[in-house]
Amino acid sequence: MIIAVDFDGTIVEHKYPEIGKPIPFAIDTLKMLANERHTLLLWTVREGRLLQEAIDYCAAQGLTFYAHNANFPEENRNSGARKLTADLFIDDRNFGGLPDWGIIYQAIKKRRMLNLRFNEENLMGEGQQTPKKASWKNLFR
Repeated sequence: MIIAVDFDGTIVEHKYPEIGKPIPFAIDTLKMLANERHTLLLWTVREGRLLQEAIDYCAAQGLTFYAHNANFPEENRNSGARKLTADLFIDDRNFGGLPDWGIIYQAIKKRRMLNLRFNEENLMGEGQQTPKKASWKNLFR
């Protein structure tokens, strides 16, 4: 599986442009996935010196990525849009936020995507009532 992974807020706490504290189990989980022959791509807003700092940080922890902000190392980013062909994106900005790294690992290992359930109760603010559903009968009164 090709897995694109964000850096700030996903591997380390979000302190951009600084490098935040490590998020527990992120590096270990990613190293396990790499050892299981998943292809890891670092997909981050960082570029230039800031990107190199993130690459060096991960390398110092024993984590290397197949490519950085690209599908493959030799990709010419000047010739087209930055569109990844990843099977999965791990990012703290996902709808629903970043799950625990243990949950992420199990979902990938078992090849099951997380079943996030959002219902009206969870989305409504405290003290607000769920709007009543319209019925076809009410349209013809």
